[in-house]
Amino acid sequence: MAETKAPAGTQTLIHGIVVLRAVAHGARNLKEVTGQTGLSRSSAHRLIQALRSQRFLREESNGDLRLGPALIELGFQARDEISIQEVARPFLLDLAQTAKDTVHLAVEDSGSALYLDKIHGSRGIEIRSWPGCRMPLTFTGIGKALLLDDPDRWQSQYIQDRNLQDRKPEHDYANEKTFAAAMRQFANQGFAYDLEENEPGIRCVAAPVRDGAGAVTAAISISAAVTFMPGKRMKELGRLVRRTAACISVQLGYGGDEDIAVET
Repeated sequence: MAETKAPAGTQTLIHGIVVLRAVAHGARNLKEVTGQTGLSRSSAHRLIQALRSQRFLREESNGDLRLGPALIELGFQARDEISIQEVARPFLLDLAQTAKDTVHLAVEDSGSALYLDKIHGSRGIEIRSWPGCRMPLTFTGIGKALLLDDPDRWQSQYIQDRNLQDRKPEHDYANEKTFAAAMRQFANQGFAYDLEENEPGIRCVAAPVRDGAGAVTAAISISAAVTFMPGKRMKELGRLVRRTAACISVQLGYGGDEDIAVET
């Protein structure tokens, strides 16, 4: 077991958490727990019994150890108490300060992107958005990020948005097939672009935020005038916004293999 620095008197608590993580990662009996944790047999046994008594661990009929129902109860309670806005805001503030551009947080609601938060950039450029406003999913970078995991919706959502919206942007995809092709590229790279489809002169880079189950639960974006959004910088910002989205996802319980230190 890796040496853990902890406040005096908390080592037993730390060891109990280590045992829980070992079982979560596949340890099914005392021997496997001691092998994964480095704890002595007697210490591991005492911790397992204590965790079982409090329903944090359970033992199946064949003797295998599994995570217990108390963790499920606490997990649901923690999930219900999480506010995406509160969790995301410090990350959004850091992102806006780093990029110097406007940052947004949005979720999908009733087939549109519902904006929950907006941090103004320092360039003095006004973006046509505000918390509580709604934008079409396929016109916006943040909406595309919300759709990245739903390839079956790409073409139909594109058609629906253009049938419902009384506007024909100068910069748009030729048809639903070219839109779907662009979405495949966005899904592969982990972030999406808005190339002035939603607002003339404004470009956007966005990435999805995931919850504890790995599902896309929100998205964040950086928006700026075309002058500040050449192709090279958009790619760089894509890595930055994806990394920030991954950090927010971790705070929401996501434990997947999302690369927080996104490769260059």
